[in-house]
Amino acid sequence: MRYCFGVDVGGTTVKLGFFDEEGNLLEKWEIPTRTEDHGKNILPDVAASILDKMKEREVSREEIAGVGIGAPGPIDAKGTVYVAVNLGWGTFSLKNELQSLLNLPVEAGNDANVAALGEMWKGGGQGYSNVVAVTLGTGVGGGIIVDGKILSGATGAGGEIGHIHVMDDETEACNCGNCGCLEQYTSATGIVRLAKRRLAEDDKPSVLRESGNISAKTVFDAVKDGDELAIEVAERFGKILGKTLAGIAAVVNPEIFVIGGGVSKAGPVLLDYIQKNYTPNAFSGSRGALFSLATLGNDAGIYGAAKMVLD
Repeated sequence: MRYCFGVDVGGTTVKLGFFDEEGNLLEKWEIPTRTEDHGKNILPDVAASILDKMKEREVSREEIAGVGIGAPGPIDAKGTVYVAVNLGWGTFSLKNELQSLLNLPVEAGNDANVAALGEMWKGGGQGYSNVVAVTLGTGVGGGIIVDGKILSGATGAGGEIGHIHVMDDETEACNCGNCGCLEQYTSATGIVRLAKRRLAEDDKPSVLRESGNISAKTVFDAVKDGDELAIEVAERFGKILGKTLAGIAAVVNPEIFVIGGGVSKAGPVLLDYIQKNYTPNAFSGSRGALFSLATLGNDAGIYGAAKMVLD
């Protein structure tokens, strides 16, 4: 039996998983992400934690297929990271650096892309090899899997679907600095923006008007209760995201879209609003793409990282 490690580097914690070659998660744990001093301690901490786990489990280097690692920021197919602002990293070979610390094979990728690979392998996209994963959280992340492989692009910026331009007349800036990005309307904060703008249009009654703290959850809870104004907000959300995914499908022709992130907790009703706007706008050859909810949650990154080294 051979084993591998999957590592998901976040801004606050690093998640690590120990897997067998069949993809069974045998153990998972976390360590703090030490971002001070330009993140110089992050990879040594990861390496030390992995080596400690190997010693604890009495596993030799010969039994380890490798270590996969996902991190925020553009990372190309060769494992080079092109600046990870949240971690304080500049441009360097993440793959080579960790490989030299561990003396084990390493594969590296962008965290959203790696999570998409995890969902394809053991999550909402299991059984398919052409998958677009969409993460609707504080922002909008994405990952594109073609023929079972991450589509990372020239500088690792492939799959950044949250920053597709969808609105010309937007005056507020996205976190990326541009205006009118998908993220501004379909993330958790984007849905709140849509709701507040709709509430400002007229005096139509709504439970959202009485809510002191509007969130994506309160919007979709109101939708489920039949609130007309909330339904209009959901329609706007679904139209923007559904049409954007139809455009993506014309380029990469996925078998399935896997929708995850905090907003996806709204459940199947969320998929309904996306899919009914996707289907009439999709090219005929891509119209039959399926939609599912992500199932791995915060573990998607470690599963995808493990998959990278088991391929």
